[in-house]
Amino acid sequence: MTHHDHTESTSPDQHHTGHDGHNNHEHHTTTGAHDQHGGHTGHGGHGGGHGDHVAQFRTLFWINLIIAVPVIAFSSMFAMLVGYDIPQFTGAPWIAPVLGTVMYVIGGRPFLTGAVSEIRSRTPGMMLLIGLAITVAFLASWGASLGMLHHELEFWWELALLIVIMLLGHWVEMRSLAQTTSALDSLAALLPDEAEKVEGEHTVTVPPADLRVGDIVVIRPGASIPADGIITDGRADIDESMVTGESRPVTRNVGDAVTAGTVATDSGLRVKITATGEDTALAGIQRLVTEAQNSSSRAQRLADRAAGWLFWFAVATAAITALIWALVGQPDAAVIRAITVLVIACPHALGLAIPLVVSIATERAARGGVLIKDRLALEGMRTVDAVLFDKTGTLTKGEPTVTAVHATGDHDEAEVLALAAAAETDSEHPLAKAIVKAAADRGVSLPSATGFASSPAVGVTATVDGHQIRVGGPRLLEELGESEVAVAEQWRAHGAIILHVVRDVTVIGGLSLADEVRPESRDAVDALHKLGIEVVMITGDAEAVAETVGQQLGIDRIFAGVRPEDKASKVAALQHEGKKVAMVGDGVNDAPALAQADVGIAIGAGTDVAIASAGVILASSDPRSVLSVIELSRATYRKMKQNLWWGAGYNLVSVPLAAGILAPIGFVLPMSIGAILMSLSTIVVALNAQLLRRLDLRPEASTRAVLQH
Repeated sequence: MTHHDHTESTSPDQHHTGHDGHNNHEHHTTTGAHDQHGGHTGHGGHGGGHGDHVAQFRTLFWINLIIAVPVIAFSSMFAMLVGYDIPQFTGAPWIAPVLGTVMYVIGGRPFLTGAVSEIRSRTPGMMLLIGLAITVAFLASWGASLGMLHHELEFWWELALLIVIMLLGHWVEMRSLAQTTSALDSLAALLPDEAEKVEGEHTVTVPPADLRVGDIVVIRPGASIPADGIITDGRADIDESMVTGESRPVTRNVGDAVTAGTVATDSGLRVKITATGEDTALAGIQRLVTEAQNSSSRAQRLADRAAGWLFWFAVATAAITALIWALVGQPDAAVIRAITVLVIACPHALGLAIPLVVSIATERAARGGVLIKDRLALEGMRTVDAVLFDKTGTLTKGEPTVTAVHATGDHDEAEVLALAAAAETDSEHPLAKAIVKAAADRGVSLPSATGFASSPAVGVTATVDGHQIRVGGPRLLEELGESEVAVAEQWRAHGAIILHVVRDVTVIGGLSLADEVRPESRDAVDALHKLGIEVVMITGDAEAVAETVGQQLGIDRIFAGVRPEDKASKVAALQHEGKKVAMVGDGVNDAPALAQADVGIAIGAGTDVAIASAGVILASSDPRSVLSVIELSRATYRKMKQNLWWGAGYNLVSVPLAAGILAPIGFVLPMSIGAILMSLSTIVVALNAQLLRRLDLRPEASTRAVLQH
């Protein structure tokens, strides 16, 4: 692959050399590095990998479903409720108690360990409520089976149903939560597997971990740099897009610092190591990602809060029930009513309310090109009031495009473009490709070129129609002693890359190249404004480039020239203003900022690490997908709230009735009616969640809906 330098005539940090490099590391990136991580917030005792939990709950669900059939069929109370006779044979009365005990021990274990955890952390929630209900049902059922308690307290069928429904809810939930990438693994994957260390006259291959400060390493063209250092020999275009996220590779000379994980695109270097391991910039980014991920994982779950309130409500109601029935001289009724309250209080519907909505929302989102990795991010998106876009590759295409052609003397623009494209045809450089593409787009026919050659930091040379054609940056003009085209200053004010086209020794024109703004970006910004959301842009590019894009799109606020390590602090600054911030980005340098933001949204075309540290991933690079996420978040929250009210509402009504609040007027909720209501509430919750399937989450549909509203 031939690379050459096209340096631009503005500040050094704008030199656009090398290539885009987002895919530069395909050979390093560990696509298999999917050791799922993260705890299950809100569910005590649920640390560990989500992947393990999916398999665990799936297996437990199927095993318990099979066992539940005979438990329910041979449960005497269930037979009485439905109206059939249990077959009589030796051991028949013990089928439900024995298999029910197996279900309690095996199927109930995750809930019981979770309940213990919630007791220890003094945060009663869903697990404690479920644990309490299945334990009460288990003990009461044994009491009834052994003839020690009233036969009405035989709850084997209820215990079996409860465990199966709760395992189903948790399996659905875990499946929707399963995380598939590890940000830290993706960061580690940027480093090469080995480094070439100079020892005397020879080089030896060593792992990067064995390098020490002061060592000299050789970097081959196309290889990544194993540790932070300073160039001692050579000059190269360093593709820093993996670490800075910016599209323009930067020319680095002797004495310049280079960062671990970046790539020397076009020529070899010798680098003296200045930092290794934990001291490198890459390790610093890793630490920021870890800290931000850990701090954002403490968010409380909605259903757990509802379950926490229900727990105290159920316990208090059961205690009051037992006390009142005992005081009116009915100790048997006191036990029956109190236990019925505790069993009925267990939220079957509540256990499915959130997981079902999340599962359907996740599946709908995936069809619309939105991948939800973190449920808390989905919940949080509805309250976002500032969206922070990374510029390169997000609002723009992250690749150069010819924006203007200027011809001098009696030459015309088509001729200048044709000659430049002909000379650049054999080059692999992104700028060369942009020039050739511009010629093709404008229907310009290219003359044939011979004798192609490229010179680092100067440009390319080729022979076209018997003339020497040269295309290059400011170094080319210096070499020839020629001056820039008249419009160069104007182009530079807009942050463009400026190249000149020379025939023989005469400048015949200039080309302006810039990172092209995505056509969809304007609609995305307009729609966000319509929703009352502030749009902010952040970039490592210079002020002129950023301002041009900002004005084109009508962006409210711009952070330009932001160093990679400062992006997260810019997010934090917005948060300190009291804003709920969504960050949209695609480079590794965005990873800490994505993790710091209230909601991190990675553009799917970006690097693995950005995807891994985000809660939401957009499969396309269409910024309008952000509107899809907002619409989905709002619709999902509405459904969650409706389901929570329905699930909890059933409890709020049925618990007092089961306690006997209407006993003075002769009405006590029978267990059978309570059970039917419980099943009905679960069905209502399930059907309500299905309504989410009607959402159209295609980016253009979501954006149009907002703009037309």
